[in-house]
Amino acid sequence: MDISKADDPELKPTHERHESAALEKNDELQIDPAIEKRVRRKIDRVLIPLVMGLYLVAFLDRSNIGNAETAGMSKDLGFDDAHYQWLLTIFYIPYIIFEWAALMWKAVPPGLASTLQATAFNWSGLMACRWFLAMAEAGFGPGVPYLLSFFYKRHELGLRCGIFLSAAPLATTFAGALAYGITSGHPAHIANWRLLFIVEGIPSVLLAILAYTCMPDSADTARFLTEEEKQVAKIRAIQQTGSEGTARVGHVNFKDVFMSLRDIKTWIPPLMYFSCNVSFSSLPVFLPAILQNMGFTAINAQGLSAPPYFLSFMVCILTTWIADRTRQRGFMIIGLSLLAGVGYILLVTCKSVAVRYFGVFLAAAGVFPAISNILPWTVNNQGSDSKRGAGIALLNIIGQCGPLLGTRVFPASDGPYYVKGMGVCAGFMFFNALLALTLRTYLAWENKKFERNDEAMRQAGTDPKAGEVGLENEGYGFRNFL
Repeated sequence: MDISKADDPELKPTHERHESAALEKNDELQIDPAIEKRVRRKIDRVLIPLVMGLYLVAFLDRSNIGNAETAGMSKDLGFDDAHYQWLLTIFYIPYIIFEWAALMWKAVPPGLASTLQATAFNWSGLMACRWFLAMAEAGFGPGVPYLLSFFYKRHELGLRCGIFLSAAPLATTFAGALAYGITSGHPAHIANWRLLFIVEGIPSVLLAILAYTCMPDSADTARFLTEEEKQVAKIRAIQQTGSEGTARVGHVNFKDVFMSLRDIKTWIPPLMYFSCNVSFSSLPVFLPAILQNMGFTAINAQGLSAPPYFLSFMVCILTTWIADRTRQRGFMIIGLSLLAGVGYILLVTCKSVAVRYFGVFLAAAGVFPAISNILPWTVNNQGSDSKRGAGIALLNIIGQCGPLLGTRVFPASDGPYYVKGMGVCAGFMFFNALLALTLRTYLAWENKKFERNDEAMRQAGTDPKAGEVGLENEGYGFRNFL
């Protein structure tokens, strides 16, 4: 008998050849942890500061109208509070309509429209600028968490989304500090609010040019990675979904999209996002006026709006990091929502300036970090790229309707306590806590179902190592983040 022929793969039984190929494939997908860590950190150093910087200046462009109003914009242009509220609301109409425009921000830098607000001579001109500002921003901010899912694994995503979204409270911190500096004294040949729009709008134009040339679609096409590092990125992508990064871009599986739309866990996060956005949209633009109604001067109100948002910035990063480590995002959102709700209750029920200012800290430290955890929770628990895309799209289409309400519940006639606006925001934050609890309960039930399916696979003799490929596509071992 010729023993050498026994080693010929063509002479082995079919099932043995398949097992051998599977083992070889799994071996090919192994990555040295030190190399993987180096590649991930390199992506962190380049991509995260870029998307965070873009969102910071975009949010600054969006929310600086509140500071401009405190600096005398409506008085100079001769319009009343009802017109001012429409300036806030108009932003979110094109923001909803153009959610699909994921690359719009590359073509029209948001800062251009923001800067042009300084040239407005009437309310209509400002309305036009706010419309185009929203068109330019619509595809960028809402789509970044989905974009980051092409670079990071599920347990890595939350912190990066938290850092990205923490740019919103950080921008509002800068808005208060910058507005204080800009409006506290300069030559009188240009109005304070006009200078505010100019100074805060120019950086967006410059960063948009940088993003257009440097922003990659996936890690394995990133120009800042070496060939070896791109190969590591490809393996990470295969471990995630079974496909390389380039193969994941530009393809939609409509079967997965419709499956996602039939799943209750796709619909609850948009309602949560709507609830948070009622406060998220109103607090930055109305806080200077709220502080001014507490008895502070216009200039001091600009400066005092900064500290609560700096606290919120730190809480965004801390809570998303903890949620990544513990895989317990639901409890985090519940706690943050209750914290914000208590803050609004203090604002609506207390007369003491100190207590009400403390309430502002609680509201800011709850609202922004809650959203920073809702967005990655949506991406974490959708089982394919197409499902994740559908989840994010629905999240934004429904969730961005919240500001249509939030920007209308703080009329100047309700000052100084704004009972209606504070009550509405408190109610929605408590409702958000209830929604988070409901979703977490459902996800825990679904995890038990996944465990039963995995047990059935083990009993059937399925190799658990198959789960190393496409794990995030609801493969073997897939579990929801709770």
